Amino acid sequence: MVAKFPKLKAIVAATAVIATVSLPGSGAAQALSADVLLRDLAQSDASGAAAIDRELQALWARSGSASMDLLLRRGRDAVERGDLQEAVEHLTALTDHAPGFARGWYERARVYFEIGLFGPSVADLERSLALNPQDYNAIYALGVVFEQFRQPERAFEVYQRAKAIHPHHEEVSSALERLRSSVEGREL
Repeated sequence: MVAKFPKLKAIVAATAVIATVSLPGSGAAQALSADVLLRDLAQSDASGAAAIDRELQALWARSGSASMDLLLRRGRDAVERGDLQEAVEHLTALTDHAPGFARGWYERARVYFEIGLFGPSVADLERSLALNPQDYNAIYALGVVFEQFRQPERAFEVYQRAKAIHPHHEEVSSALERLRSSVEGREL
């Protein structure tokens, strides 16, 4: 069979590579989609930004693995039920099995913050942002941590970074307005 179709193996391999790169959940296609959505987000009006934000959140919540997506969903469900210890367990399993999935680190950082474990929360946010430096919600969360540590200047800088990516993020805008007078001073 191989003698009749000597190039068949190469053709099948090339087709598999093309199909993998073209899939919506694949890394290359996902990065391209995120880049386009982030560009559109920065240029959109407030109503358009909300729709783009939903698309980005859905895109960033897909790990590419059904079992990892299930762990994420279970972690989020546990948070909604108020079972933060169970949420940490699911999200830790997620970060252990999918260490390259930024959303897992971000979600666990949020839970650690709620529990009052600020050191682990910051560590997870740093890991999340190393994997996805454009995640404006993770950047915002880092600003919240800086505010908790009574570092308004650092929080303000971080919020400005998030605002540059998502100009219509309501929580970021509120945080910037709240901190503006203490960081920039008051007009006389």
